[in-house]
Amino acid sequence: MCGIWALFGSDACLSAQCTSAMKIAHRGPDAFRFENVNGFTNCCFGFHRLAIVDQLYGMQPLRVKRFPFLWLCYNGEIYNHDTLKKQFEFEYQTKVDGEVLLHLYDRFGVQEMASLLDGVFAFVLLDTANRKVFVGRDTYGVRPLFKLLTDDGFLALCSEAKGLTEITHSMSTPASITPFLPGHFEAFDLKASGKVESIQHDRFHCCTQEPSHATYDTVERLPSSFDEETVKSNIRTLFENAVRKRLMAHRRIGCLLSGGLDSSLVAATLVKLAKEEKLPYPIQTFAIGAEDSPDIMAARKVAEHIGSEHHEVNFTTEEGIQALEEVIFHLETYDITTVRASVGMYLVSKYIREKTDSVVVFSGEGSDELTQGYIYFHKAPSPRAAAEDSVRLMKELYLFDALRADRTTAAHGLELRVPFLDHRFTAYYLSLPEEMRIPKQGVEKHLLRDSFKGLNLIPDEILWRRKEAFSDGLTSIRKSWYTSLQEHLEAAVNDSQLEKAHKTFPHMPPQTKEAYHFRQVFEKHYPGRAAWLSHYWMPRWIGATDPSARTLAIYKPDKDQ
Repeated sequence: MCGIWALFGSDACLSAQCTSAMKIAHRGPDAFRFENVNGFTNCCFGFHRLAIVDQLYGMQPLRVKRFPFLWLCYNGEIYNHDTLKKQFEFEYQTKVDGEVLLHLYDRFGVQEMASLLDGVFAFVLLDTANRKVFVGRDTYGVRPLFKLLTDDGFLALCSEAKGLTEITHSMSTPASITPFLPGHFEAFDLKASGKVESIQHDRFHCCTQEPSHATYDTVERLPSSFDEETVKSNIRTLFENAVRKRLMAHRRIGCLLSGGLDSSLVAATLVKLAKEEKLPYPIQTFAIGAEDSPDIMAARKVAEHIGSEHHEVNFTTEEGIQALEEVIFHLETYDITTVRASVGMYLVSKYIREKTDSVVVFSGEGSDELTQGYIYFHKAPSPRAAAEDSVRLMKELYLFDALRADRTTAAHGLELRVPFLDHRFTAYYLSLPEEMRIPKQGVEKHLLRDSFKGLNLIPDEILWRRKEAFSDGLTSIRKSWYTSLQEHLEAAVNDSQLEKAHKTFPHMPPQTKEAYHFRQVFEKHYPGRAAWLSHYWMPRWIGATDPSARTLAIYKPDKDQ
């Protein structure tokens, strides 16, 4: 996890630029560089490095002798960089996976370059020879990127919005900070005056396009049959490949383990492959929760089954409440379910950074959206409606779960990896018939579970454990984390404030005291930026008034909990 920052066309003083760039220092605790572009007025890059590969030559902006006119700042991992290097006979100067972007751009151009990448990324590429700036972000927005572009030709980019807010304070006209859309790239002209103009903005599809001058095989060659056993075999193969390619690291690897299906499959596969690859250390797994929480007990069973070096982080309501403001500051959102779920992830990430040497952390994010894992999918009116909502959730990951997973880990300088959002895995799963993907026999994610049945990869009771939201599983069935949180905030917000919420906060006025408090904290750190959130995350089709699964009539906890 690194932090990138770039500015084009600004006459802001150097101290103001450095102050802005330093606001994302937590993303890269190993090193920092701030560099102006020689010969170009008002162009500069800032980079905070978390060293995962090539600790000698991995600083950015990345430049190589063969392309002295190219400057690259990127955050992410390109998992197929070695394959591309061999296929196109590129000669690397470094061991950095991102160097492949320079070679691909030089040979094929930016759109084809982005289409060939298998990985997660946000990049800013400056071509001084052609006076162009190119910006892109991965398909699901696993890696964050924010943009500020003014009418008078000023462009600023940053991994987190907080790195751009200081810049807007010095502007004579209002400027909006917006997330750069996932799966898109944009090209800008650098005028001789130093000003910037957007000239192209388009979508791309990672790992699907063949370059016009090569025969690189960018798609998994799987049988087209939808025979159930063939499908389940393909799911297992693609998932294992997704985990395997993410072993790329020179730092120790660990895994978040809630004891739910998704994180358990990731952890078990990770441990299995780490042994096969002969990694020089045992895989560490990390669970957080109260002593009697469902997650802690389930994660303990999984860790014992797979033989990981397991760590349990005690969670108390008091500690969670105390962390709320820090969490909202790092998240840059006031979405209810995102804030609730982020507290536990933030605290376990803090433990990992302070108490262990794991730096690369795997997790199960993306599975619920992809495989229809949320409990409300049981009430989908049709397989078509369920499939369409799954796609909607995938498109909105960058606003909710991907945002949460990135910010809570990056806040403590960790590198997050999410196998369920692998391009080939998601493309295959979404191509399956709609009827195959819906909940069956009263169990959500039935196809995914059934694909791993009988393998003893994880305990059967975990394989078929019902969905439990991370924020709910932290505490006991008797009293959820969100209930304790709401009780605490009952006194923090008075009835009069809530009654006037529509006037105080006209954009998406909060309906509860909990939501009001989250909004207050957000406005304290990001005044006037409420439009960063377009809507709250909420279950569909069942008239939900709270995002917690435990408030739904269809929620049925496992009997042993």
